[in-house]
Amino acid sequence: MTFSDRGRPQTSKIYIHPKAYLTFKRNVQKGLLARTKIIQSLEAGRRKLPEICKESKLTYYCVRYHLKSLVKEDIVNRTTNNRPFIWSLTGKGQQKLF
Repeated sequence: MTFSDRGRPQTSKIYIHPKAYLTFKRNVQKGLLARTKIIQSLEAGRRKLPEICKESKLTYYCVRYHLKSLVKEDIVNRTTNNRPFIWSLTGKGQQKLF
């Protein structure tokens, strides 16, 4: 699903991961695209936050903000208690919808 700035559908298709849609947040295009990049990075395996930033080409604070939202939705989790945290997809986050 793609949208222009005014909410009208665009002709070019941008892939948005099905798990990027959140129930507790407003799903605007920038957030959906950022969460899609983060989820795609985590689908390749467990990552530290700087690695996610480098792969997704998003800022540290942007990735941190969206990771907190994805944790609330139980899509990702932190796997270590020591810093730096290692992030991974949960079983719910690993499901793909076709």
